[in-house]
Amino acid sequence: MHSEDMTPRQQHAIAIAEQLADVFAARAEANDPTGIFAIQNYVDLHTSGYLRLIVPAEYGGEGADLFDMVLAQERLGRGDGATAMAVDMTIHIIGRLSEQRSWPEPIFAQICQEIVAEGALINAAATESELGSPSRGGLPATSASPTAGGWLINGRKLFVSMAPALRYISTSVGLAPTEEAPQGATANALVRAGTPGLRLEDTWHDALSLRTSGSYDVHYQDVFVPEAWLLDYSPIGASKPAGPPSGMAWFSLTLAAVYLGVGQAACDAICSYARERVPTALGRPIATLPNIQRHVGEIQVALSSARIVLYDVARTWALHPDRRDSMAPQIALAKHLCTNAAVTASDQALRIAGGFGLTRRLPLERFLRDARAGLTHPPNDDATFELLGKTALA
Repeated sequence: MHSEDMTPRQQHAIAIAEQLADVFAARAEANDPTGIFAIQNYVDLHTSGYLRLIVPAEYGGEGADLFDMVLAQERLGRGDGATAMAVDMTIHIIGRLSEQRSWPEPIFAQICQEIVAEGALINAAATESELGSPSRGGLPATSASPTAGGWLINGRKLFVSMAPALRYISTSVGLAPTEEAPQGATANALVRAGTPGLRLEDTWHDALSLRTSGSYDVHYQDVFVPEAWLLDYSPIGASKPAGPPSGMAWFSLTLAAVYLGVGQAACDAICSYARERVPTALGRPIATLPNIQRHVGEIQVALSSARIVLYDVARTWALHPDRRDSMAPQIALAKHLCTNAAVTASDQALRIAGGFGLTRRLPLERFLRDARAGLTHPPNDDATFELLGKTALA
């Protein structure tokens, strides 16, 4: 997408993202081998104004829409997929809430104002070891029990990205049956960092992918949450009102952009390597070889095709709210194409580099590992195929 086709806000967002990506890329090279959480990255995200992009204007932000953030997150992902994925948790939550306004205004306003003034970060904690993917309809074992003035939270959550830097953790909980909800209920308990009984456990630093994302386990032992901070109450078995898939759109499309950025970084790295690599037996750069050109062409096809679909879906969501109710298949398709394009790009880049790609002399092995993480985010490929098939057969 050419700069002349972008709005001033999009140009501004991309400019910040590109500056941060250059800095973050160097840190990723240093931090990835040992999985050190890159805390300075999140300081920079605040001081640069990047976090302000997503906050509504009435709370001091710039009110970026979904397409704006897709463009910015793709650029950020080219520098450091782990940080871009992690901060995306705050971006998609605030983006969704900005559209839905489903949380009480004073609470949403407080979070937004703290993001602008202090660089506060928020993430949702939903995954549990027994639960599997919450996107498949599982119910949380983490519990909220009534107590004077609020609730006590007990349980354990996995994969809570940015855990050491979070200000707020929106924790999915189960509630015991009541007369109002005879089968029990679910809700999100908004837990503030530093609350007594809250404990972080680093179980992630040696993971296959995104090692520096701080995706820790979080333990809750009688963690107190005020009454008003138990949000999104939903009785089990109750019908849920239909509406635009805002949560899916913001989560899937901004994360798709991150992984597309990882794939583009792999492409950029291997192109640079191919232009510089001159074997003595060849006497010229390997970039001149038709076989290398075909491999790079395959990468370009995957990335360009995915990017066209991603941009079209995100732009449509932003500009045509009247179409949102029926956009779930397109959103799932864009996510599938982008994450698989990143896998293709990083795999082909490694094939081109040969043995050198397996070493840390090149960042390709990190891109390969990080790209794989995109396949784990919902909707997974099988769910996407089922959704697209149902839509076609309907």
